[in-house]
Amino acid sequence: MSERTPSRRTPAGARPRRAAAEARPYHHGSLPEALLLAAETVLQRDGLRGLTLRAIAREAGVSHTAPQHHFGDTAGVLSELAATGHTRLAETMSEHIRGLRSTKSKRKAIAHAYIEFAVEHPDLFRLMSRNELLDPDRPSLREARQVSARALASVFGAQAQLHQDGYLFDGIDAAQAVAITAGWGYVHGLASLLVDRRLERIASATGHFADARALVNAAIDRMQLSEDA
Repeated sequence: MSERTPSRRTPAGARPRRAAAEARPYHHGSLPEALLLAAETVLQRDGLRGLTLRAIAREAGVSHTAPQHHFGDTAGVLSELAATGHTRLAETMSEHIRGLRSTKSKRKAIAHAYIEFAVEHPDLFRLMSRNELLDPDRPSLREARQVSARALASVFGAQAQLHQDGYLFDGIDAAQAVAITAGWGYVHGLASLLVDRRLERIASATGHFADARALVNAAIDRMQLSEDA
């Protein structure tokens, strides 16, 4: 599997991006944050193949040793960047369900939030699933994964905590396990197909959908979700 997708085109509906150095100035105390912003800019522009410690330092305008000093190695940078992704995904999901009452509406809102995050941050979304490139024991990544897992599991009445070997969902029964797995797999699959531009032809074939995003939204709206699963 290539570390860099063939096309760097922005999926439909994505917001314009600004270079990290232009988006937020930094001073010495916020250098780690500036380095992560630079890392995301390099990731968006050059893909994973181009995401090196030197490239990050060059983008941030600092010494080539700065990223290593703060993050250790490339896996450290990628893990910290993936951690910010999980945190932002959790925030997006929480925003979408705010004020909703029914379980069914919350689950569909979570699905739409997941898609929205993937479309707006496609490179980061892909990185978050590249476990072989990340350090699963890095505290920030473990904690951020727990936050996003809790946001997802909350609409199924389950509590999520991290175990040293992966996720451990406490107080979960078989029905909840099936519901979480089906829902997560469904929406993650849709998001992956969308950001990898695999749905354009099927969307245009009907003459009914404006674009692939509209097709995905329709698929989510037609999800069969029980209130008590």
